[in-house]
Amino acid sequence: METIVQVKEVTKVYGKKNEKQTHALRGIDFTVEKGEFVGIMGASGSGKSTLLNILSTLDQPTAGQITIHDRNLTSLKGNQLADFRAKEIGFIFQEFNLLETMTASENIAIPLSLQGVKPKEIKERIQTVATRLGITEILTQYPTELSGGQKQRVAAARALITQPAILLGDEPTGALDSKSAKDLLDMMEELNQKDQVSILLVTHDPFSASYCKRILFIKDGVIHKEVTRDGKTRNQFYQEILTTLGNLEQ
Repeated sequence: METIVQVKEVTKVYGKKNEKQTHALRGIDFTVEKGEFVGIMGASGSGKSTLLNILSTLDQPTAGQITIHDRNLTSLKGNQLADFRAKEIGFIFQEFNLLETMTASENIAIPLSLQGVKPKEIKERIQTVATRLGITEILTQYPTELSGGQKQRVAAARALITQPAILLGDEPTGALDSKSAKDLLDMMEELNQKDQVSILLVTHDPFSASYCKRILFIKDGVIHKEVTRDGKTRNQFYQEILTTLGNLEQ
C-alpha cells in the first residue's frame, strides 16, 4: 500500500533555550496510507493543532521529518513550499474561509487560478467536482446566499479541485448544525471509500471521529493511544472513542 504521509520523530518546542520552553510535540511517529481516513483527537493543549499546522506546512517542526507524497517537507523552502501546499494538500476549515465577493464557482476555482491553469480546464474540473459533491445548482450563488452545509461543500470542492495527496480537516463540522454536519461527514466518508481520497481529520467531536477508520489520541505531545474501527459498527466505535477519551482525562 502506498504511504501518503510519514511522520518521524517530530518534535515542536516553543521558546528559546535559555528561557522557559513549551514542548508541544515530543517525538510523534505515524503514517497515513493511501485511502485511509485517520482521526486525531486530544484535549485542548494536547498538541493536535500544532501537529496539524506542521502537516499543513504552516509551521515547521523543531526536529524530525515529515514526508507527504514522497516529498520531504523540511527540505522545501519559500516558493517550493507554497507550490507544494497548493497542489498536494487540501484544507477544509471550520469557518469555510470563502470570499463573500465571489460566487461558489469562483471560490472553488481559486487554487487553480493561482497555479495558472487554463480557464477551459478550470471550468471542466469545477463541473466534475461540483457534480461529485452535489452542488452544481449553487455554483452561481454567493456565500451569503448559501446555508452552512452548502458553504462547507463549496469549501470541500475548493479543497479537492487540485486533486491533493491528502485532505486535512480542521474541525470541519464545528460551525454546522447536526444535519449539515452529518451530511458533510457522509460526503467525506463517500469520498474516502469510493474515490480513495486520503483524509486526516482533527476533531474533538466523538461523533465526527466515529467516521474514521483509525484514530490517534494525543496527550501531552505524544501519541497516547491508537484505536481502529476494524469490523465495529459506527455506534460501537463511537462508544469506544468515548471510553478512550474518558480514560485520557484521568
